[in-house]
Amino acid sequence: MNSSAHRATLVGLLATLTLVAAAVLVPPLLGWQVWTRVHIEDGTFPPLHGFPQVKVGIGTVPAVLLALASLRWADAVATRLPWRRLLVVAYAAGLVWLLSLALVDGAEGISGVLGSRSEYLGTARAVDDVGGLLREYVARIPYDASDGNWPVHIAGHPPGMVLFFVLLVKVGLGGDLAAGLVVTVIAATLAPAVMTTVRVLGSEAGARAAAPYLVLTPSAVFLAVSADAVMAATAAWGMCCLALACRGGLRRGWPAAVAAGLLLGYLVMMSYGLPLVGVLALAVLWLGSGRRWGWARGWWVLPAAAVSALGVVLVFAAGGFAWWEAYPVLVDRYWDGLASQRPGAYWTWGNLAALAISAGPLVGAGIGAAWASRRNIEDRVVVGLVAAALIMVALADVSQMSRAEVERIWLPFIPWLTLGCALLPERCRRPGLVLQLATALLVEHLLHTSW
Repeated sequence: MNSSAHRATLVGLLATLTLVAAAVLVPPLLGWQVWTRVHIEDGTFPPLHGFPQVKVGIGTVPAVLLALASLRWADAVATRLPWRRLLVVAYAAGLVWLLSLALVDGAEGISGVLGSRSEYLGTARAVDDVGGLLREYVARIPYDASDGNWPVHIAGHPPGMVLFFVLLVKVGLGGDLAAGLVVTVIAATLAPAVMTTVRVLGSEAGARAAAPYLVLTPSAVFLAVSADAVMAATAAWGMCCLALACRGGLRRGWPAAVAAGLLLGYLVMMSYGLPLVGVLALAVLWLGSGRRWGWARGWWVLPAAAVSALGVVLVFAAGGFAWWEAYPVLVDRYWDGLASQRPGAYWTWGNLAALAISAGPLVGAGIGAAWASRRNIEDRVVVGLVAAALIMVALADVSQMSRAEVERIWLPFIPWLTLGCALLPERCRRPGLVLQLATALLVEHLLHTSW
């Protein structure tokens, strides 16, 4: 890599570290109350929704051992292992990483979050009429709902996520610990899904180079205990299906196109903010169509997937929940709550710092490396996906609908930003992985992160 490319990588890293330092230090130094947590003024740790808490637990030793082993063997395994075996190893290592970090807090690290009153499980356990849930859903979003308002996460999301937990309850996996383990098992599929997407789009080298950073991401601290991990995995597998549809052509690819539409349509029913994933979907379709043919080769995938996705949305509407009716009500509740107290002058850039902590500060170096590689044809897949991720983050930030807590809320965007680490200079790879691993271990052991 030439000197200008190395300089872009270094600038990206330094800019990210500066942003994080400013987000942590500015509020206490200026006495600026930014309301990271409800009704708590002191002892918080902006820009994260948490507070300082030093701890060591049963997960500490396996997390440290996996980190050390990864520094020794991760690059070699990612480079040399046959592809299918690599996916299995990536899944297994990712699952161990997720569980180890969560278990630093003991079993509570897996069960505690989903069992809280603001989460989905309590409501899911009380549902005995799905049709009734959908019909009353919008009416119970406002704070002043006559029949009582939903808990914060139910009110803040469409019903797709709570229905996922209703299903877990019905099949006997509705306990706090059992549901937490299910979420973690799903979250561990995120890295293999992204790797497969990149490979199918024509960059196996990029997928292999990104693998250690995707598997051993600091966002594992939040993935293992957050329902947003299910959303991130749904988005990733939807992208994978889109890529497979493009490669298969009209005759063989239509099942994948329909599957992509169903996944992405249900994703819209999980979060009001995730229609933004459409930006990533367009990038996947463009990259999957090939340089020679442009949109011509994959033109049919878009309408096939779009019709399937629309079908999911219309099924919910027929059942009583219309997304387009619910969203304005959600906006009103959002601004009636803590968001109105959180200063936009801080959170517009504080959000980006929270994202950088969750993704790991190396993500800035990866963005710099992607910028430096923007004219390299062989890097077009990775560069295109990173660019799409940046657009999604920018749109989400400008919307002002996620002031704080984005270390969790923006989990679906993080792996696609992380892909930029595949383009790091060779001499930066191991130090970069050290930085990512250290970030994850420090965040988990020094902070109570709430997720």
